[in-house]
Amino acid sequence: MDLKGLFNKGKKIVDERGGVDSLKADAQEVADIAKGKGSLSDKAKGAAAALKEPGSNEPEPQERHPNRHATEERHADADRQESKERRHP
Repeated sequence: MDLKGLFNKGKKIVDERGGVDSLKADAQEVADIAKGKGSLSDKAKGAAAALKEPGSNEPEPQERHPNRHATEERHADADRQESKERRHP
């Protein structure tokens, strides 16, 4: 896989989790858990639970990501580009 393909996959994953703002919220939530009290085991369990639900402290997905159609188009474009690159390396 080339760098552009890797970039497209990363962008797709971020979009699936609700965008950059949701990703930042998840990172902040994990940081807060890591700084909190409790054993390492408890912190790991808390962080894993927090990451299961993207942007869990954020509004509902339709509010957080109002332009879902544009995101779906970007995903389709990325998929087309990736399949095109596979056919013509």
